[in-house]
Amino acid sequence: METRIADLLSLEKATRERGLRVVAIGGGTGLSTLLKGLKRFALAPAEVAATRPDTPIIRDLCAVVTVSDDGGSSGRLRKELNMLPPGDIRNCIVALSEDEALLSQLFRHRFEKGSGLEGHSFGNLFLAALTDITKDFSEAVRLSSEILVTRGHIHPATTSNIELEALMEDGTRVRGETKITASKVRIQELFLVPPNVNPLPQTLDAIARADIISIGPGSLFTSLIPNLLVHGIADAIVNSPATKVYICNLMTQANESLGLTAADHIRALDCHAHQQIFDYALINRTPVSLELKAKYALEGACQIVADLDAIEALGVIPVLGDYLEEAGVARHNTAHVASDLVQLAPAAGAGRKNPSAGKP
Repeated sequence: METRIADLLSLEKATRERGLRVVAIGGGTGLSTLLKGLKRFALAPAEVAATRPDTPIIRDLCAVVTVSDDGGSSGRLRKELNMLPPGDIRNCIVALSEDEALLSQLFRHRFEKGSGLEGHSFGNLFLAALTDITKDFSEAVRLSSEILVTRGHIHPATTSNIELEALMEDGTRVRGETKITASKVRIQELFLVPPNVNPLPQTLDAIARADIISIGPGSLFTSLIPNLLVHGIADAIVNSPATKVYICNLMTQANESLGLTAADHIRALDCHAHQQIFDYALINRTPVSLELKAKYALEGACQIVADLDAIEALGVIPVLGDYLEEAGVARHNTAHVASDLVQLAPAAGAGRKNPSAGKP
């Protein structure tokens, strides 16, 4: 028995000393999609022992999630219960859960009828109940993650009740995420209301200790930039010794990024952070089908232009990959993205560029 305990302790120590600390920042569908891919590298100690020494391993995976949603089920709970919107958090919990079957289906289940229930997802209601019991949204998230046995930690970008406000190109201001995304005028600058909100200490600690920090994919102004506006997060990212990676969207998005190139996305993120953030940018090189191209064109959207020279001029190394999957819509191939992402830290740490950087 003593020998077995000693072996287990030795195994756990070896696991702690091996592997990467990864912080993924974002919101919406993009972040939860990325987490599904990263989860494959977040192995338990026994699983690590069965892998080759050169296999990429994540020993600590942390997601930082924006909490500015004011629409749908999340918006209703936010208004009625005065709580943070749970939707994006719920999606991340499900994405990192070890149980891909019943519990995950349960958290995603959305009621189609019922007075007061229609439109709500069970996962949102579950987080609302735990928040009411614990009086602490971040603790409710932690407990939910334990129940679903997630392979990572999930933190809201802030536990303060915030709204988004956008300064538009025509000089008008629009308040609220739903109204911002519905506006037909281009967004010039984004603000948090109130402006001086703080992140969780655990978030800053995870960023400071990270080997890789990723931002994206996700809606530029409503999923990515809000995280950088939380006091201290942008500075913590820049000051972290981690490799910083932007994961570029596949398509432009109506009312958020129409006409913006990959470099424009990076400029917008840097501008709101008031400093240069990224070392690398993962950019898709697979063209969309003619059918899907026509579908997106109906809403004025198109595939994001990969202006590599402009990206390099920003001090960012572009890494091209086959990141596109089509299933009626354009989606990231999460396995390809996650695999390329975890391989960037050793490349950066060794002081050399990724071999696929900039290649067509």
